Amino acid sequence: MSGGGMPHVAAVVNPRSGGGRTGRAWRVISETIEKELGPVRAHFTKAPSTPHFLPAAELTSRALKDGAQLVIAVGGDGTIDEVVNGFFENGLPINPEAHLAILNAGTGGDFRRTFDLPEEAHEGVKRIASGNTRRIDIGKLTFIAEDGQETTRYFNNIASFGLSGETVRAVNEATWQKSFGGNFTFTWATLMTALRHKPRPVKIETDQGFETIANIGLTAVANGRYFGSGMKVAPDAEPDDGFFDVVIMRDLKLMDLVNGDGNLREGTHVNGPKVTVVRARTVTATPMGPEPVLIDVDGEGPGRLPARFEIMPGALTLRC
Repeated sequence: MSGGGMPHVAAVVNPRSGGGRTGRAWRVISETIEKELGPVRAHFTKAPSTPHFLPAAELTSRALKDGAQLVIAVGGDGTIDEVVNGFFENGLPINPEAHLAILNAGTGGDFRRTFDLPEEAHEGVKRIASGNTRRIDIGKLTFIAEDGQETTRYFNNIASFGLSGETVRAVNEATWQKSFGGNFTFTWATLMTALRHKPRPVKIETDQGFETIANIGLTAVANGRYFGSGMKVAPDAEPDDGFFDVVIMRDLKLMDLVNGDGNLREGTHVNGPKVTVVRARTVTATPMGPEPVLIDVDGEGPGRLPARFEIMPGALTLRC
C-alpha cells in the first residue's frame, strides 16, 4: 500500500478456501491485483466461532465505511455470500456506489458459473480490471436460526431447503472426503443424505398467486443458476430480472438422484413430472409437520423454516 489514505480497493480473503491454496497463493494474487488495479488493502477472515458469525461480512462492512469503492471477495461461494451480507446494514446498502468483484478460490464456484467468470485468479483479476459492471438482484431471507431466533440475512445466488439443507450439513461435517475435491464431497454428501432423507410437507406461497402444500424433497429459490458444485438447478434464472426462479422438487428420493443426477447437472430436470418452476418476487415457506426443514444458503446451513424470501432488484453492482 502506498500513500497515507485507505486504498479504494479492498480484498476480503478466506485463506482456508480451496483447501488452503488461497492462503498459499495470496502473495502472487495480491501482486497481480496491485498491477492491474493499484494498491489494495487485504482483510483476512478468521475461523467462525459459531455457525452464524460472519467475519467476512464484518470486514466488508468496515472496508466500505472506510471508503472502499471496490471489494473483492477471494474465496468460495460461502465467502462471497458473507461479503455480500457486509454490503448491507439495516436493509440498506452501506455505499450504493461501491462494486463487488469475485475471485473464485473455493470448492464449488457456483456463483461465478452464472456469469462465466474465470476459474484462474490471474484471468479473474483481468476481468475485474476491465471495468465491466452489471447491476444484480439480491435475495433477502428471514428464517429461524439454530438458536430459535428469527434472523435476516442476504444471498446473491441460491437459497434452498429440504435435501439441500441436510446435504450442506453433511458437507460441512465431512473430513477425509474433502481431500478428493468439491465434486466428490458434494456427490458423497448428497447420496449419503438421500439414503435417510424423507420428503416433508411444506406450504409454499408466492406473491404471484401460486400456492401449494406438498411433500418437498428440495426447493431452490434461485437468483443464480447453479448450486451443489455445478448442478444447474435453475437453468433459466437471470440474476438481474427482478424475480426468483423457484424450483420445487416433490417426493425426491435416492433413485431420483441416481437416475437423474446427470439431468440435474444439465438443467433438464425442470421438465420432469415431479418438478414445478414458478417465478416470484416474494416466497414464503412454512413446514406443515413436526420435523425441522433445514435451509442451505450458498453452501452454508444457517437455520430452518419457516422462512420468507424477498428479491431486492438491482441492489448490488458486480464487476464482471
